[in-house]
Amino acid sequence: MSTVYIGGYTPDTGGAGAGVTVAARAETGALTEVGVAAVSGPSFLAAHPTLPVLYAVGEAPHGTITAFTATDDPERLATRSSGGDSPCHVAVADRWLAVANYGDGMVALHALDDDGLFTGPPLLFPGYGSGPDSDRQRGPHAHQAVFEAGILHVTDLGADQIRQWRVQAEVTELEPLVLTPGTGPRHLTSAPTGWFVTGELDGQVHAFDPKWHPIGQFPASGRDSANYPSHVQLHRDRLYVANRGPNTISVFDPETFKMLAEVDCGGDWPRHFAIDGDDLYVANQRSGGVACFRLTGGVPEPTGHVLAVPTPTCVLL
Repeated sequence: MSTVYIGGYTPDTGGAGAGVTVAARAETGALTEVGVAAVSGPSFLAAHPTLPVLYAVGEAPHGTITAFTATDDPERLATRSSGGDSPCHVAVADRWLAVANYGDGMVALHALDDDGLFTGPPLLFPGYGSGPDSDRQRGPHAHQAVFEAGILHVTDLGADQIRQWRVQAEVTELEPLVLTPGTGPRHLTSAPTGWFVTGELDGQVHAFDPKWHPIGQFPASGRDSANYPSHVQLHRDRLYVANRGPNTISVFDPETFKMLAEVDCGGDWPRHFAIDGDDLYVANQRSGGVACFRLTGGVPEPTGHVLAVPTPTCVLL
């Protein structure tokens, strides 16, 4: 058995969950709920890379970030302001924790001590800019934070940017990468060939070389319906994309960009997914469940197992 943590919205943040759902994962891949850590709006979770500490954002106008023990019965260790409005993503690298605050575009870097707890005031970096979508891009909306080789990358859906910082003992803000207006970058992932970014507003996957020069783009779904791609992840030699609207998981060859498969996600509105070995878990936000798939030749096949979780938005393996 291993422990899986599932984040989601609570009644005070527009959902129906009770906090962070804790589940046991069997060798078959099946999940069984074993408890809940009560916290408001934990829409995204992250684990410390070397310490038994779990972090959860609190996606509310006065956003929070909470540290828990990473156990079967998480104990709250500390809570502080996320540094902005409606945090929707958190990432951790050694001594730093980064929070993407969607509501106001603020990126916050929180220093961590030897125990993985917050220390000192956060470094706050406001966002700037807008985009052509008058409903979604009136201002900056930081969406995902990713540490890679000493650089923090943050997608900004509202400003059509990939914002960057060099994070070492000192933190240096770098020039942002400007994407095609109306892209609405949501999530990104690195690959040996460079980077892939989902465009939530244009329904495309955008490919870049290692130096962030654009090298192509392709539809995230082949289905004939409006699509708002969410998460993207490289696993082994396949690229996986979750599609909200078509309610599918697409599988691509990351070198040729050819679609190899597109399968139903096992629910409604696949907000996030996680992969470990041959197991893939999809958090279907609107239908209220985490669907389990087994990868066969890189293609997700449903196992028939769905763990009922109200408004799930994140799976952490």
